[in-house]
Amino acid sequence: MTRDRLTELLRRFPSLAIAVVGDLFLDKYLDVDPLLSERSLETGLEARQVVGVRNSPGAAGTVAANLKALGVGVVHTVGFVGCDGEGFDLLRALRSRGIETGHVFTSQGMRTPTYMKPMVVGREMERLDIQNRKPPSRKLQGKVVRALEKEAPRLNGIMVSDQCTHEFGLVSAWVRERLMDLAKDFPALTILVDSRWRIGEFRGVSVKPNASEAASALGYEVTADKAVTAANQLRARGALRAFVTLGADGIAFSGEDGEGVAPAPPAPGEIDIVGAGDAAAAGMLCALCAGASTQEAAELANLCAGVTLRKLGTTGTASPREVMELAAAVEP
Repeated sequence: MTRDRLTELLRRFPSLAIAVVGDLFLDKYLDVDPLLSERSLETGLEARQVVGVRNSPGAAGTVAANLKALGVGVVHTVGFVGCDGEGFDLLRALRSRGIETGHVFTSQGMRTPTYMKPMVVGREMERLDIQNRKPPSRKLQGKVVRALEKEAPRLNGIMVSDQCTHEFGLVSAWVRERLMDLAKDFPALTILVDSRWRIGEFRGVSVKPNASEAASALGYEVTADKAVTAANQLRARGALRAFVTLGADGIAFSGEDGEGVAPAPPAPGEIDIVGAGDAAAAGMLCALCAGASTQEAAELANLCAGVTLRKLGTTGTASPREVMELAAAVEP
C-alpha cells in the first residue's frame, strides 16, 4: 500500500461510526516499588507496596480505545459491567476517551471482568483475574441485541470481541445467531469477529483469529506456511473474509479480492505484545469500513499492531500520526 493510499484511508476514519460488542474488561495496572516492600507481621509474607494505579479499558474496551485513538468519529461500546468499583472505573476510562457508553448495561448479578496487573520496573508480574463463572442472563443478552439492532442503521461496522471461556461471556450461542442475522439484515454493515474459543462458529461475517484460534477451529496446527490455507478454509466454512494473525510473521488473509500474507513491520528491541491483537483488529475494521481491500486491511492492521508493540508496560493504542510514522520508517 502506498503512503498516499494509507493517508486516504486514515482520513476517512473520522466519518465512521462503529460499535464494539462483547466482553468489556478493566485492565488495572498496579505499579509496585520493590524498594518499599515490607514483611507482613501477620503472615511473614512479602507485602508489596503499590505506588500508582492505572486503569485502562480491556478486551472489547481495548478495541474501542484503539478505534477512538485512530480517529473514528463515533465509537459505541455495547455490553455490561457489574455494580462494583471496577465497573465504575471502566466506564470512567471509556468515557474519558470519548467512547459512547449508553449501551453498557449495569448488572446486579455479574462482576466487572478485571485483569489486575502488578507491575515491577515496567514488567508484568503474575496477574489476578476477576471473571464471571456463570453466563449473563437472557434478559441482559436481549438488551444488548436490541441496542445493536437500534444502532445498526447508523453504523458502518461492528466489532465482536468474544473473550471469555465456556459460555460465561456475553457472546452466547443465542447472541452469536442474532449477530449473524444482523449481518444478513444489513449487508452493507461490516462485522469483524475476534473470538478466542469459537471463531469457527461464525458465518456471514469477517473473522480474525490468531494461529492458535484458527488451529482450534480447523483441527490442525496452523503454522506460517499453512496460514493462507487456513484462511481459505475459514472462508469455505462461511466467513466473508478471514485474517489469521501470525505475530512477527504478519497476517495471512483471504477474501473475494485476493489472498496472501501481509508481512509485519520489523520490531527490533524490547516489545510488549499486550493489546497488539486488539490494535490490529481495530485497524483492520476501520480500513474495511473505509473501503480498503482485504490486503490493505491486513497491512494497516500490521502497522497498528507494530505501533502498540513498542509501548511497554501498558495497554497501548495507535494514532494515525504514529501509523504514518511507522509506515515511513519501514518503507523500502
